[in-house]
Amino acid sequence: MNKIKGLILDVDGVLVGGKKGYNWPNPHPLIIQTLKSLRAKDIIVSLCTGKGTFSIKSIVEAAHLDNVHIGDGGAIVIDFLHNKVIDQHIIERDIVGKTVALLLQNGIYVELYTKDGYYIQKDFVGDKTTKHVDILNREPSIVPSLVEISHQLDVVKIMPIANDEQDKQRIVDLVHGEVKELPLQWGVHPTALSYQFGIITANGISKRQAAQVISEYTKVPLTDMLGIGDGMTDWQFMEICGYAGTMGNGSQELKDKIVIKGERGFIGGSVDENGVLGILKHFNVV
Repeated sequence: MNKIKGLILDVDGVLVGGKKGYNWPNPHPLIIQTLKSLRAKDIIVSLCTGKGTFSIKSIVEAAHLDNVHIGDGGAIVIDFLHNKVIDQHIIERDIVGKTVALLLQNGIYVELYTKDGYYIQKDFVGDKTTKHVDILNREPSIVPSLVEISHQLDVVKIMPIANDEQDKQRIVDLVHGEVKELPLQWGVHPTALSYQFGIITANGISKRQAAQVISEYTKVPLTDMLGIGDGMTDWQFMEICGYAGTMGNGSQELKDKIVIKGERGFIGGSVDENGVLGILKHFNVV
């Protein structure tokens, strides 16, 4: 089973865990070295994250992954090392302003993302800000009014952050009731539980669509790619890959989906055991 010519890898919960100095904020050195060696063998190694695109650049540079990557939940496809944006989807400014105003009026913490940075409103700075700075390894631009600044930015992602599952449902109901034209996905980070990170992008944008862009750009068929993730937003791209793997720490719902792949699916160890290496070994990639 060695037909795999490309990898699409979620970052948090797959490459990056919650053990500070071991696999956080950066992947374990063995992971970096493995990715580097795979790329040197001309295997496509694409990182895929719902976080700010800029946040994965350090991993890309360390592993010398000189191909394309997915950021901001699919809103950006970029080749960092050749300084080339392959695909970028900016949300209409009027819609951004409307959505941000709605969230802030309801007391919801929200961040705005461009390709190169992110913005928060001064009176909402708090624990969520601190935890996200640690995750992103980047300080935000703090502004008096997100609504006002939104009319000047090329926003690719709006990120509301919920306190917990109940607060997440409140945000879902609010957004789906008032801003039907925008998709809303969710993710978590092992160092910031129980916070839930919302991902609002332009209509039609997702990790799935971005994976298709990667396949078209690299000329590697999705049937020859292995997708690895840990949550249901990752199933968007894993479903259309020929091979799929998830982690021991992956959601049960995703593990159930892996069964659909039969011999082309595999559940490995947890991220804190560098379980991604076991998945790569299972598929004879390493």
